[in-house]
Amino acid sequence: MNTGRRSISIVGATGSIGTQCLDIVQRHTDKLRVVALAANRNVDLLVKQARAFGPDVVAIADRSYTRALRSGLEGTGIRVLEGDEGVCVCATLPKADIVLGAASGIAGLKSVLAALEAGKVLALANKETLVAAGDLAMRTARLHKAKIIPVDSEHAAVFQCLEDSIRSVEKVILTASGGPFHKSDRTALDKVTPQQALKHPNWSMGPKVTIDSATMMNKGLEVIEAYWLFGLREDQIEVVVHPQSIVHSMVLFEDGSLKAQLSLPDMRLPIQYALSYPDRWSLSEGRIDWTRPQSLTFAPPDLEKFPCLRLAREALDAGGNAPAVLNAANEAAVDLFIKERLGLMDIPRMVEEALGKLAGASCDTYEEILLVDQAARHYVFVASKRNTFTL
Repeated sequence: MNTGRRSISIVGATGSIGTQCLDIVQRHTDKLRVVALAANRNVDLLVKQARAFGPDVVAIADRSYTRALRSGLEGTGIRVLEGDEGVCVCATLPKADIVLGAASGIAGLKSVLAALEAGKVLALANKETLVAAGDLAMRTARLHKAKIIPVDSEHAAVFQCLEDSIRSVEKVILTASGGPFHKSDRTALDKVTPQQALKHPNWSMGPKVTIDSATMMNKGLEVIEAYWLFGLREDQIEVVVHPQSIVHSMVLFEDGSLKAQLSLPDMRLPIQYALSYPDRWSLSEGRIDWTRPQSLTFAPPDLEKFPCLRLAREALDAGGNAPAVLNAANEAAVDLFIKERLGLMDIPRMVEEALGKLAGASCDTYEEILLVDQAARHYVFVASKRNTFTL
C-alpha cells in the first residue's frame, strides 16, 4: 500500500459508514485523498460530497438519477458514471490505493467482488458480502492477492487482536450490545414499532443494520463473516451480550490468555484504522476516562428471545446456499418491517420459513447467488401476505 498520501474510493458514500469515512478524510487531508465516490440514489448528498472532496469519478447506481448528478456537477470536470458498471469502475479505479466497500446489503456484492478481482486493498464494511458469498469472495481475494481489512467494529477488533496471525487461537468472542430490547420481555417484542427499533442505545448506524441489531441478526451475520474472514470453525466463534459496547471483541488463545480491543462506540475508529493500517493516526475524540468508575458486564445471548442468532448459526452449519437464503430473507423481512407490513418477531419467522423451503446446493458464481437472493426475497414477499400482524 502507498505509504504517502493514500487515494481512496468510497462505494456507499452517502450511507452511515461512507459519511463517517469522509469525516475521517476531512481530518487527515495530508494523508488521504478521495478519487472516487459511488452511491445508490441519494443524488443531492452525492453532489455535495463530490463538490467538497473533488474526486476524479462519481457514480450513481440508480440510472434515473444520472441526469440530476450530471447537472449538479456541471463545470466541475468530475467524470460521471451510472449503473452497476459505473459503481464497479469506482471500485476498481487503478489509482485507488484503498476501496471502502460500504454499500448496504447484497447490492454491494458486485462492486466488492470487482475490487477483489482488481487486487485492491478492500476496507470491508458490507458484512452481507461474506454472508451470501463468503467462499466466492475469499477465493477471489486469494486468486488476485487482494487484502481485506474489516471495518465492522467487532471484526476490526479481532483483526487488531490477532495482528495477522491465527496461530494458537482457541476462540474468538464477538460482543453484542443486545440492541434496544435486551431487557424487554419476549412478549413485548411482538408489538415493537419500527420507530422504537430504530433507536439504538449506543451506535449511530443505517436503518437496516439498526434493525438487525434489534433482532440480533447482525450478530448472526457477524458469526458467518468471522468464519470466512479469519478461517475459523463455527465452534470457535462465541457471542456474548455486552450492553456498554466498550469491549468490541476478544480473542482467547490456547494458553488461556485473552486479548480484547476496547474503545467508546464510535465507528470512525475502525474506519480510520482500515484506512491507516498498519499505522495508527490521531483521533482526538472518544477517550475512555479510566479515572472514573466503570462497569463492564457480559452475559450469554437469549436465543429464545432472539432466534435470528440461532438461525444464522444453523445456516452456517448447513452450508450450501443457506447463508445466502438467510441474508436475502432477512433483508426482505427487515424492509417489510420498516414499512410496517411485518412485526419485529415476524422477521425470524420469515427467515426460518425461507430456509426450510429454499436452502440447498451451494452457489459458486455471482449469478447463482443473485438467483438465490431473488428467490428468497420473493418467498418472503409472498409469505408476508399471509401475515396478520397490525400495529
